[in-house]
Amino acid sequence: MDKKSCPNHFFPLLLTIFFFFSPFTLQISLASLKKDYIRQPPRKVVVTPHNRSKSDPQQVHISLVGKDYMRISWITEDKGVPSKVEYGKISGRYNAMAEGEHTSYHYFFYSSGKIHHVKIGPLEAGTTYYYRCGGHGPEFSFKTPPPTFPVEFVVVGDLGQTEWTVSTLAHVNSKDYDVFLLPGDLSYADTQQSLWDSFGRLIEPYASRRPWMVTEGNHEIETFPIIYPHGFKAYNSRWLMPYQESGSTSNLYYSFDVAGSHIIMLGSYTDFDEDSAQYKWLEGDLGKVDRKKTPWIIVLLHAPWYNTNWAHKGEGESMRKAMEDWLYTARVDVVFAGHVHAYERFTRIYDNKADPCGPVYITIGDGGNREGLSLT
Repeated sequence: MDKKSCPNHFFPLLLTIFFFFSPFTLQISLASLKKDYIRQPPRKVVVTPHNRSKSDPQQVHISLVGKDYMRISWITEDKGVPSKVEYGKISGRYNAMAEGEHTSYHYFFYSSGKIHHVKIGPLEAGTTYYYRCGGHGPEFSFKTPPPTFPVEFVVVGDLGQTEWTVSTLAHVNSKDYDVFLLPGDLSYADTQQSLWDSFGRLIEPYASRRPWMVTEGNHEIETFPIIYPHGFKAYNSRWLMPYQESGSTSNLYYSFDVAGSHIIMLGSYTDFDEDSAQYKWLEGDLGKVDRKKTPWIIVLLHAPWYNTNWAHKGEGESMRKAMEDWLYTARVDVVFAGHVHAYERFTRIYDNKADPCGPVYITIGDGGNREGLSLT
């Protein structure tokens, strides 16, 4: 494809993407106008308790898993609760039931509850379903994405669980969006496993109603020499994504389709060189895209490939050098990243030069993390 044939997409015509970040990020644009501007500090971590019984579901979240299916994930303290979901289109009337799998894990002296993952469907597009997890506790509901355009995505990076996070989620809740996309750094637990539980409870009112599709960030790694050398123990156990359905061999990178868009979630913290499984998977995944069915290709990853902020400067460069050609050749439309706690948008770019055939690169890394805003 030569440059003259590059697609000219306009967001409002096909899909809408909302960028959400902490309110104090917006104030930075006024800094040049106010010499006495004082950077607003990070806010306190919000610890969300469990107020239900041991057999009731907690930390409920949903994710897309193949065409017309949804995965329901939740945790119970009671290990005897079955991994089943009852669901239907009318509140309180469940005419379908599905059984799934469960897992648990240990991290030093911490033992997780029973982590349930149940795939339900086939489901109708653009439809509200009501469901109950494990035969106990409250009823939840979700709406499936539309079958075609228009579709609305929310993109939030580096979410965390602070007072700023609460504010960000309140903004998100004001929109009737279809899918939530998170390019890494979820809970900021950083080996404190109880914070994974708190995070799950904090986001449940939102993540139980719309699919949350995530990829890993550096705060999900949680390695420890010799004992936990491979990392991502909590992340992979709690946040099962549709990697197998997309032909991936790792939960750290995968893809999925939704309403005319092909979404690729890449892993910044697993191998990505030419000999890696991720590199070969990306090549195959992009080769199968049919732009007549999914005219939009959107990529998410954690460490940005383009970044003028001194924070994390150059950390995505080796991955960019390894994989950028594939995104350019496939005419990817937009690439979202987190990691840098600021907002930045580039023009279409390729190999460090403006190029009408390159993707638009957007850093959206300040959803409310506890570390505060990157300013330089």
